[in-house]
Amino acid sequence: MDLYELLGVPREAGLDELKRAYRRLARKYHPDINPGDRAAALRFRAVAEAYETLADPERRRQYDACGVAGPLGQGAATFGFEGFDFSVEAVGGHTASTFGDLFADVIHGTLGRAAGPEDGADLHATVVVSFEESVRGVQRALTLARREVCRGCGGTGTMSIAESTCPGCRGAGTIRSSRGHMVFAKTCSRCGGSGRQRHAACPASDGGGVEAHSEVLTVQLPPGIADGDRIRLAGTGHAGTRGGATGDLYLTIQVTPHPRFRRDGDDLHLVVPVAVHEAALGVRFEIPTFEGPVRLRVPPGTQSGQRIRLRERGVPSRRDGSRGDLVVELRIVLPAVLDERSKALLKAFGDIHAEDVRADLWRDLPQS
Repeated sequence: MDLYELLGVPREAGLDELKRAYRRLARKYHPDINPGDRAAALRFRAVAEAYETLADPERRRQYDACGVAGPLGQGAATFGFEGFDFSVEAVGGHTASTFGDLFADVIHGTLGRAAGPEDGADLHATVVVSFEESVRGVQRALTLARREVCRGCGGTGTMSIAESTCPGCRGAGTIRSSRGHMVFAKTCSRCGGSGRQRHAACPASDGGGVEAHSEVLTVQLPPGIADGDRIRLAGTGHAGTRGGATGDLYLTIQVTPHPRFRRDGDDLHLVVPVAVHEAALGVRFEIPTFEGPVRLRVPPGTQSGQRIRLRERGVPSRRDGSRGDLVVELRIVLPAVLDERSKALLKAFGDIHAEDVRADLWRDLPQS
């Protein structure tokens, strides 16, 4: 067969057009897409060698001039002259590197034998939750676009059809062609040499055995989920081919910060302001938590920065279900002194408590 006809391109086709045609045909006849189909494997090799010839300027010039450019294979080739070897050879050697950008495993291992099961790819998604949802847990509905086993062909990629004469070779099993004084007879790639057609590529999966499917998946995120956590949902990724296992779905959690609460492990931290007189005399008031308000007792003489730990008011642990603590940091807030009476009261308070609060600043320092 003429190499241009084999690739389905005109004789003046450029390199980009050759590459597009090659990729289209290579995907169509790839052994992984047509498991156990010897004719498809042979056709794939023929397409690969045709592309190799026409993509190389020197070999293309030789082919255009003489109609010969080395061995071409899509079946056992025979011809009417001795001294030339046009039989099919394994694609490899100096030609192997050209195909690396398309199929990394084509040259070694896929040609010449039926492809085995291939596991489906994993899916990855990011789920954004609020700080409160991360503490309490939340249910999320995710829309997934993934590949599932084709319902039409059951994942085989082919469908049985009523047996008929192969349209490619018209029942002969071989296709004859001539170039100059040479006559070629090659095995028909459509029927594998049987002359009969019994299967066709599944139209729903385009011969791949899997089809695109969109669905809504409801996911329950547990209480205590943290920013950056990764959750694996087994068997929810892309479907495998030829009986391969289904991939997994990996969810990466992103938690939005809270304006008041901060998380450290399973503990929560909260800064609470107190007035000067409350810190000096002591006070009781309610503070918010994710389990409802709790009453906090501030003892007399509390200093700014002092911390009070409330047991089991933090985040549920994903390891054992126990809860962390709520650590409350007290910050003394000074009042705005704007009137003379307030200033006088503060001065009188200072006169009563005239101790030097900075006395410890110079203690144990070397004297000049």
